[in-house]
Amino acid sequence: MTALLDAPETVHVAERKRPRWNRIDTLVVLCYVLAAFVIYAGLWTNLSSGYLYNSAQDQNMWEWFFAVTARSVWHLQNPLESALQNHPDGVNLMANTAMFGLGIPLSPITLLFGPTVTWAIALTGGLAGTATGWYWVFSRHLVGSRLAAAIGGAFCGFAPAMISHGNAHPNFVGLFLLPFIVLWLVKLARGERPVRNGLLLGLMLAYQVFLGEEPLLITMLGFVVFALAYVVSRPREAGKMVRPMAIGLVIGGALALVLVIYPLWWQFFGPQSYRTLEHGPVGNDTAAFTRFATESIAGDPSAAADVSMNRTEENAFFGWPLIVFMVVLTIWLWRNVMARSIAIAMFVMAWLSLGVEITVAHTATGIPGPWRLLANLPLFDSLLESRLAMACIPAVGALLAIATDRVFRAAPSYRDRELPVRWLWLGTLVAVLLPVAPTPLETITRPAVPAFFTTGAWRDYVGSGSVVTVPLTGPGDAKALNWQVHADLGFPLAGGYFVGPNGPNDKRGRYGAPNRPTATLLDDVRDNGTVPEVSDKDRANAVADLRYWDADVVVLPPGQNQRALQSTVELLLNEPARFVDGVWVWDVRTLTLSRS
Repeated sequence: MTALLDAPETVHVAERKRPRWNRIDTLVVLCYVLAAFVIYAGLWTNLSSGYLYNSAQDQNMWEWFFAVTARSVWHLQNPLESALQNHPDGVNLMANTAMFGLGIPLSPITLLFGPTVTWAIALTGGLAGTATGWYWVFSRHLVGSRLAAAIGGAFCGFAPAMISHGNAHPNFVGLFLLPFIVLWLVKLARGERPVRNGLLLGLMLAYQVFLGEEPLLITMLGFVVFALAYVVSRPREAGKMVRPMAIGLVIGGALALVLVIYPLWWQFFGPQSYRTLEHGPVGNDTAAFTRFATESIAGDPSAAADVSMNRTEENAFFGWPLIVFMVVLTIWLWRNVMARSIAIAMFVMAWLSLGVEITVAHTATGIPGPWRLLANLPLFDSLLESRLAMACIPAVGALLAIATDRVFRAAPSYRDRELPVRWLWLGTLVAVLLPVAPTPLETITRPAVPAFFTTGAWRDYVGSGSVVTVPLTGPGDAKALNWQVHADLGFPLAGGYFVGPNGPNDKRGRYGAPNRPTATLLDDVRDNGTVPEVSDKDRANAVADLRYWDADVVVLPPGQNQRALQSTVELLLNEPARFVDGVWVWDVRTLTLSRS
């Protein structure tokens, strides 16, 4: 990026000649790939039943997304929707994080080897691919030292927040296209082939929409802050950038819009669409920046959990040594326009991530955060503001690369015996970065799929209707999605784990299906283990709900408070359960003959 914006004080003049791919590049990428495999070793060594422990129910959900996408591709169906969850209303997959940009290309792998393999590839390839993308941009356009670029790329791909999201969110791990989107924006600013590069930018923007819209929005916000900081520092250059940037953005934006307008229409106005997904104030506590993430070498799970939403949302957690180091590097590199602009963007995005009110170690200060200015705008109102800290990751990587390159140019040899500057610098980097280095993600063996679904016994109970699990499938328990996948997606499920509208006339987003009386009753029994006094109204609600769900069979697997749940369903249906291939079932087709 520095070379493109003509800041020769940061980059060798020789760097303007594009270096060819060589053995060092190959070695760097192989190291990234190896590191990613080590992080997911537990998953790769148990693809048949391995489950990322800290993914909660997300692995079940993502594997379902991949399986349904592959099925749609194979059967030439519309991949933007599915009625296999939330029957009969269905799910708007474009309004969920279905990640068609990977799910569709990898559909042959999903069909041949199963969605768990696709899940493992998406996560492993996402970490390694993101590191590789930033390494390529840094080594070709920011610094002359490949080692400096490799250090920066490694941080971008394996930063604590990346590993945290690596438990459950491939859309926040597979960020390999974002470095090139940023690079092409800088190329447009430089005035390099605005038409051609605008078209390429449009193609990348369109593809990124199908990889992850929220990471794109966060990246663009960070880039705007960086660009404003650069323009303020170099106002004379800004005037020359306006015309080619405008041409490229208009062309690229028009092309991207043509490619994604129908999917975006489906997302925001199609069946089961929603307008906004409210999370409440979820800004970062300032303490989160100086602590260590759960899955890092210096990590303290309890300290991390104290200032984060959950294990998959540890979005800051750079650790106090790296925070101090970034302050030092910012002061040292301040006279360099590129480094200064990157640092300003880094600190501003960190500030924005604090949310609508600054919180210090759980104490609300009453000081409004700058996010308050954006929080209610369209698109921004559905964004988790703590995730804005992830825009700091490439900024940190770039500053590490720039500083390392400057040290290496000042001390061109490792053999300086009087003052081994290079070795001292590398030792400093180890001291700063080792505490936040990732550890392998915890993998467990998930419970076996009930034989009722693997042997095909379900076929004797399901015609054209749905399967109702007890309790209903939802964000808190989505194992049934995995059972459905193992049954070759042969039946639809009532309920589910997805994002959809709060109701037919309420376009606010929510996780899971809108609550119905029977679903709420069964959730209460699961949680408290007490069989309620079932009234005639409860029985009438149960029949009405089963008809709404177009139910053919009710299935109770072994689990929490199973006896209480079995007794409750028997009271609701006035029918004893039958034990079939590991589950208790109630054939309810006679109850739902007059379906509404």
